[in-house]
Amino acid sequence: MKPLLLKNVSYVVTCNDRDEILRDCDIIIAGPEIRAVGHDLEPPPGAEVIPGQGMIAIPGLVNTHHHLYQSLFRGLPEVQGLPLFGWLQKLYQFWRHLTPEAVYYGALVGFSELLRTGCTLTADHHYVFPSGQGNDFIDKEIEAARQIGIRFHATRGSMSLGRSQGGLPPDEVVQEEGAILEDSARLIETYHDPRPYAMVRLALAPCSPFSVSLDLMRHTRDLAREKGVMLHTHLAETTDEERYCLERYNRRPVELMEELGWIGSDVWFAHAIHLNDREIKRLAGSGVAHCPSSNMKLGSGICRTSELYRAGVKLGLAVDGSASNDGSNMWEEMRRSYLLNHLQYGEEGFSAYQVLKIATRGGAEVLGRTDTGALEVGKAADVVLINLEDVAFAGCHDPIVALVCCGNSSLVDTTIVNGRIVVRRGEIVTLDVGRIYSRAQEVSRDMVRAEREKAGQARS
Repeated sequence: MKPLLLKNVSYVVTCNDRDEILRDCDIIIAGPEIRAVGHDLEPPPGAEVIPGQGMIAIPGLVNTHHHLYQSLFRGLPEVQGLPLFGWLQKLYQFWRHLTPEAVYYGALVGFSELLRTGCTLTADHHYVFPSGQGNDFIDKEIEAARQIGIRFHATRGSMSLGRSQGGLPPDEVVQEEGAILEDSARLIETYHDPRPYAMVRLALAPCSPFSVSLDLMRHTRDLAREKGVMLHTHLAETTDEERYCLERYNRRPVELMEELGWIGSDVWFAHAIHLNDREIKRLAGSGVAHCPSSNMKLGSGICRTSELYRAGVKLGLAVDGSASNDGSNMWEEMRRSYLLNHLQYGEEGFSAYQVLKIATRGGAEVLGRTDTGALEVGKAADVVLINLEDVAFAGCHDPIVALVCCGNSSLVDTTIVNGRIVVRRGEIVTLDVGRIYSRAQEVSRDMVRAEREKAGQARS
């Protein structure tokens, strides 16, 4: 892998502890790390020089929550307009047709969209393991991530509480708890890399309070802490979830997490919308993945982002599953989070720079990464270049406001992950995206057709 010299970059947004924004600056990348940031730097031997005039460099965006397989179930008319519980109940019927190949292509679709919109590190929450399809879904995602070149935090999700036991999902998409824990240990031992600049890490992620037993939550907690990996789950996404927890456990969702020992620096939650003031304070030190588009589409509510941030909760952004927002576009999440925050807090809302920092360094902190999320010497070489000379940014007098608020395109010019260029001039260069599209379409149509035929037979 050649060294890189990013030469005379017009603006370098470091997101470092001093919040420096540097002008007309050079960045030297060698191997997986940033080796130098400064002016008039000499290129290392054999380096590729990338002109940076008119460009703004930012740390790679970090996506803290996704369901990559859902990239193959977008725009289904059967689920449009439904709230979360009704949406899930209909989609479970389609998801029972998932295969390892479908998970692989769903991941490649999502990764492609993320990389082209400036995301260099993504987590995924995969919890659907239909009967008879085996346990290698996470393996397929990791294979896809390595091939396309994205930094990846896979989570071994799980559902064990089927409808017959009072849970929301149908029994054919849940698993026995012993099998879940055994596969979780296998995946950690096979793939988890705790070293700096690691390209693959694992976390454990029971789906939600309405789809797993409390015993599985406890056993998963113990296994994760024994193995030194993080924990993740959905939390306080809807009033339906709140009602379910009160009726089944006589506890609000956060109270349930407290009882289970599921709060701390090694835990991050998706959504965290329906919280009272005490619960916001109690989550200090834990992480939250804010998913603005998904929360808007499903009518779930608006996350109290400023209050979480002020309370010391680690805050990052996320696209959530593509079926609940129809895209894996981190740029749109950044814009919408800014707008929703100002809808709530007005003049006291986040600045454009604060939102950008939450989308980069904030997300890295949510995922437990101190080696990425900033542009400074010794950090991972996860760098994104955006062309500010596009007409979409004309007339804007602040480059950060331009990034967060302006523009009619979310495609970046260049995405560099771990020192490797994976996007040039807005296009993936590591894999054939046209081939990914063609096969993903075929696999997606086969699954949807199989479910519609099955549903038609049941009605007749």
